Amino acid sequence: MEWILQLPVLFFSVIFHEFAHGFAAYRHGDDTAYLSGRLSFNPLPHIDPVGTVLLPAACSLMHFPMIGWAKPVPVNPYRLRRPRQDMAIVAVSGPLSNMLLIGVSLICLKIVDLGFLGASLSTPLIIIFASAIQINLLLAVFNLVPIFPLDGSQIALGLLKGRALELYEKHLPYGMYIILGLVLTGAIQYILSPVLNLALLLMSLILR
Repeated sequence: MEWILQLPVLFFSVIFHEFAHGFAAYRHGDDTAYLSGRLSFNPLPHIDPVGTVLLPAACSLMHFPMIGWAKPVPVNPYRLRRPRQDMAIVAVSGPLSNMLLIGVSLICLKIVDLGFLGASLSTPLIIIFASAIQINLLLAVFNLVPIFPLDGSQIALGLLKGRALELYEKHLPYGMYIILGLVLTGAIQYILSPVLNLALLLMSLILR
């Protein structure tokens, strides 16, 4: 029944991720997300029927790691002050927001682990904060994969120049198919697992 505690964590994490995109765009000149009512922690404008409802439900039923997404925040790159560079900043703000939530969760988990609270309260809190660390780590690492339309692709487009940029752009029309292929074949685990295992090891050392 841990999914009852994990679902709200997932919802908040993906909403915070999208809010960070919209806030970064707003700070760099694009008020599209603000005018669309997306600079809000109200979950309703951010709900995506597949990513926020169906996929998390399927994960809980099949005992997979809890993953999902919110409705992407609209960003108009032509309203940004420096379209290519600022789009990279907007993109990286999402994974950075997940890193921030990991840091907060680590602190909270450490406080709960001190034993000031009773077992009836500390046990669900440990599940919540441990789930927040795992979910946000997965969201951050997955979104940093440089395949379009993930955040990592926008970061790459903002950093690459010349011939390297031309070669990289060739994959853009096929990005979603590449992601689906990696997920369906299970190859995505070979990309994510080394980073996730290293991060989890470092966090376990912090929590000692």
